[in-house]
Amino acid sequence: MTGYIHSKESFGTVDGPGIRYVLFMQGCPMRCLYCHNPDTWEIGTGEEITAEEVLSEFNKNHSFYKNGGITVTGGEPLLQVDFLIELFKKAKAEGIHTCIDTSGITYNPNNPEGTKKLSQLLDYTDLVMLDIKHIRGEKHKALTGMDNKNILLFAKFLEEKNIPMWVRHIIVKGYTDDPDDLIALGEFIGRLRNLKALDVLPYHTMGVNKYKELGIPYALDGVEALPVAEAVKAKEYILQGIRNVRVKI
Repeated sequence: MTGYIHSKESFGTVDGPGIRYVLFMQGCPMRCLYCHNPDTWEIGTGEEITAEEVLSEFNKNHSFYKNGGITVTGGEPLLQVDFLIELFKKAKAEGIHTCIDTSGITYNPNNPEGTKKLSQLLDYTDLVMLDIKHIRGEKHKALTGMDNKNILLFAKFLEEKNIPMWVRHIIVKGYTDDPDDLIALGEFIGRLRNLKALDVLPYHTMGVNKYKELGIPYALDGVEALPVAEAVKAKEYILQGIRNVRVKI
């Protein structure tokens, strides 16, 4: 069993708790307007790697990962669920903390076989970092090319499976910064009992040059990077939404 990766990072510090070995998996079905890794979109390409190779590389620096572990991100890692099952099963056998950074876009409650595999993967998963791009369906589709219905159902599925969840949300001026939308997002995630953390990140333009190199038009050309203070302000609206529902629970 091999997986296709775009790249890897030996000492990741923003992809879960502690210092982590991070695999950037190849392939993604979404086309987020602010994606800074368009070179991860194509499915079935990239560098092939086995679970044994991943663990071998991890163990070379095992002492550095004492409070960390392995994170798979993307692209969209859940496109390669069979490989992740093998990798995480072997990792848990060695006592390694496992984390998935995902959009949840592959979840389909009407696909029993897919749900069964996903449940099997979650049996070996310690943490899911869920990137919720937008709480409103139509705005999510305009932003990513796909609806968010199954993503929100995936968040509830994680709650049912009692999988600890960190929510990530990127603030793009004019796209994801509406206070009413942010409050609604907070009210949604505030009802989830498995919510452990919230990361609100400012939009940046570090991926613009990749689009030029690949000859792909950049949809947000001219949109400036968001000041950190604006992301902090946006987070307060989400926290307000969380408080709205948790007071009532």
